[in-house]
Amino acid sequence: MVATVVALSTQTVAAAEPAKFKIPAQSMQTALTLFAKQSGIQLLFPYDQVAGLHAQSVNGKMAPDVALQRLIAGSGLKITLSNNNVIALSLNAQAHKGRAVEVASLGVTALPFAMQASAAPQASTAAAEEAPGPAIVVTGSRGQARTVTDSPTPIDVISGADLTRTGKAGVFQALNTLVPSFNLPVRAGGATSTVIATGGLRGLNPDQALILVNGKRRHKTSLINAVSTLYNGSVPADLDMIPTAAVDHIEVLRDGAAAQYGSDAIAGVINIILKDDSSGGSANFTAGQNFDRSDGELYQADLNFGMKLGENGFANLSLNLKKQEMSNRALPLADCSVTATTTCLYPLVNGQLDPRDAAAVGTERIVTTSYGVMPSRSINTALNAGYDLGGVELYAFGTYSQRRSDLWYSYRYPKDINNVMGIYPNGYRPHIMIDEEDFELTVGAKGEVAGWDWDFSTGYGRNRARQSSEGTLNPSLGTLSPTEFYIGTLKSSEFVTSLDVTRGYDVGGGNLQVSAGAQQRHERYQTFAGDEGSYAVGPAIVSGMTPGAQSSAGFQPEDAAYMSRDNVSLYADVAWDPNKDITIGAAARFEHYDDGSGNTLIWKVNGRYAATDWIAFRAAANTGFRAPAVAQQIYTQTTNQFRTVNGVPNQLLQIKTLAVDDPAAIALGAKPLQPETSFNISAGVVLTPLPNFNLTIDAYQIDVDDRITITSTLTGTAISNILIASGVPEAEARTLTAQYYTNAIDTRTRGIDVVASYKHGLFDTVNMQWNLGFNYNKTKITHIIDNPPELAALGSDYVLFDRARRSNMTNNLPRTKLSISNLATMGDFTLSSRLTRFGGFKSYQNGVTSNGVTTYPNDRSYGAKWITDLEASWQVTPLVNIAVGANNIFNVYPDKNRASDVSATLGQGLYAGTSPIGFTGGFYYGRVGLSF
Repeated sequence: MVATVVALSTQTVAAAEPAKFKIPAQSMQTALTLFAKQSGIQLLFPYDQVAGLHAQSVNGKMAPDVALQRLIAGSGLKITLSNNNVIALSLNAQAHKGRAVEVASLGVTALPFAMQASAAPQASTAAAEEAPGPAIVVTGSRGQARTVTDSPTPIDVISGADLTRTGKAGVFQALNTLVPSFNLPVRAGGATSTVIATGGLRGLNPDQALILVNGKRRHKTSLINAVSTLYNGSVPADLDMIPTAAVDHIEVLRDGAAAQYGSDAIAGVINIILKDDSSGGSANFTAGQNFDRSDGELYQADLNFGMKLGENGFANLSLNLKKQEMSNRALPLADCSVTATTTCLYPLVNGQLDPRDAAAVGTERIVTTSYGVMPSRSINTALNAGYDLGGVELYAFGTYSQRRSDLWYSYRYPKDINNVMGIYPNGYRPHIMIDEEDFELTVGAKGEVAGWDWDFSTGYGRNRARQSSEGTLNPSLGTLSPTEFYIGTLKSSEFVTSLDVTRGYDVGGGNLQVSAGAQQRHERYQTFAGDEGSYAVGPAIVSGMTPGAQSSAGFQPEDAAYMSRDNVSLYADVAWDPNKDITIGAAARFEHYDDGSGNTLIWKVNGRYAATDWIAFRAAANTGFRAPAVAQQIYTQTTNQFRTVNGVPNQLLQIKTLAVDDPAAIALGAKPLQPETSFNISAGVVLTPLPNFNLTIDAYQIDVDDRITITSTLTGTAISNILIASGVPEAEARTLTAQYYTNAIDTRTRGIDVVASYKHGLFDTVNMQWNLGFNYNKTKITHIIDNPPELAALGSDYVLFDRARRSNMTNNLPRTKLSISNLATMGDFTLSSRLTRFGGFKSYQNGVTSNGVTTYPNDRSYGAKWITDLEASWQVTPLVNIAVGANNIFNVYPDKNRASDVSATLGQGLYAGTSPIGFTGGFYYGRVGLSF
């Protein structure tokens, strides 16, 4: 085959135009991949024989054939095929076993083998076609792309196809399935916390992992986890505003990287790389629903296509439409009687059951319809574009999204004190509509000057969330109350301008990569007041009533706030590969904030040593920080939540989150927020004993000091008196509980990640790809600040950071997570299977003291669960693909709570809201895809 192709070739690679090359001395597989990317010429080479070879460094502008000869000099490789499109390399004429042919990709990641010409003529074409090359990553190593196994820090690479095959509703949910050290509770909490797709890396908060798109910082959401159980108080970026169809792949750096990328990167970095195809595209439509109750319907439509812009440019466009319906797992209420009226919806009539209650005796009454996934509608769009002017490349990328989330709150009985019978004679279910508009655009240029690669960019991101409530009322206004309210609006924006430069030097026979840069960031957060009726305390107020719009009172004029700040940072980053076996890296960063966050200097060092061709060791140490989000400093709102109070579950509280500079918060001990600081160490081993097998094991420890959290829910007469003395109206203060942000605790997180992959053939007809991921993660609190004098004076019943809050940060997340997946391909058929074990977790509550003895009757433990996902697809024609699949195919539910935890009046509370598998059971779906 090779001889035939050579005979048909009319142009050799020597005739190709000179190209600029910057390839450091490193492993041959990575170097050949970089050569293909920089020259635009596809390479074929015998993978088994190239493994372990060392490439020479190549720097400068030259003809591709010259560059290639320098690259492979002394390695024993020779060119056996050369034309303007493809080059084939070989060592000898032997037939090769296993993955015989490696294709050096023209893009960021390896592309599948697409040609029959091969340097290994006896290798099967089928095996070559299904053997993608090693993933090339750009995260964590500025100016120099490396493979996952060559990286001095652990990185997971998730392809866009991997995301699609999960059948999940968004990017974050897919990551929860695919990344062992990532945890995303299916329903993280109440209020706006239910809307935000929030997930934590290595057991830390979502906002302690930095989100990048194409290597540039992603803006945060305006919504805030103010009353959630897990990740309480975090202000993250929302990845579900990025259409899945736009994602080429995701690189998850599992190591502290604040010195390289800035604030928030304590736990690591999630870098989303957008597609840059200039032709072709795809379209998918997915529909599915839950096994049980046939609810939770999900409909998704995705479109992606690329086009050329002139002779040297491209534009890649993506669209995602999603419709998520409600699911509900509430239980029927018990019958009511004249002696047990707890579950009677209506007051007794002359000492007898109301006829409507009497008629319901013996029937199933499910009054709660929202104990599960909440409904939402969204449209997400994305653009990625570039144009090469010759010496300077212009680029632009961005997203625009709209999402409406419908948050249904618990049913209010007709006889409830917070109902007005003249408006809702049969009770009501309040719900909040959150209408979000999310926008981000980054434009930039990159090129080379005096041997330095430079990249200058500026980006603007904004999220606006308008909140309104429907089907509700303000009971304190009596029959004059409206049933719809404007609650208020949140706005968050970031303006980021960056300059990055990098250059490679030949030093000591190896490559020294020197990078540096500067960044200026302007952040702004603003809240807008709602309708007066949404927060008013009206004349119909009585003891026990919660004033304001039920479910969530509106933002009051004094709650409306605005704050902005500026940040300037400088960094330097060096990586030296003295030879093919050693990598040494170091970085330092200086940050200046013009608010109370002040100045910070942080650093990072890492290294990798290959003891043999199949075993390498790597280690890293770094300091990091996270400046308090602007939102955490000024956010104030009141919302209704069910909490356990004095050992009694399902108590409805009106919780007010106070800004740290609010007089009421200061009276309760609040102080200005300071940055979190961290120290992270890790060490690992990389094993590649077989050409198609690799295994990485990494252990880590992350110490975080001065973590920013929300305090315990402070409630009681003494708290109300402090609120009143601070200016809160008495009628409102008597119904309020309070909380605020504070630097409350120090934590230590220790864990281990194990990631393995193996490829092999089966019966010469099936190609198998196995992946295994395991994470063990344990967080403990090493220090809690003392109660401020303002609370200490109230007695031991008032604790700034109580046992329940501590539990949510330490043991309310699974300590272990194991995932085993297989992708089997036979001709036009593919079977994707995945088995995931989510470890057990515990929920500790505050103690109950009686006669001087404290017990903990509300502590709960939940066992580990195995979840099985399966998808089968058929490539009907080159253009059409169909797939059917199921997530949680065996319909596994989390352990049930005790019967006493289920609300007698609402039928909810059977399952823990923090379960990583949710509590809606199995989900099945079908997908039709088109490629063009």
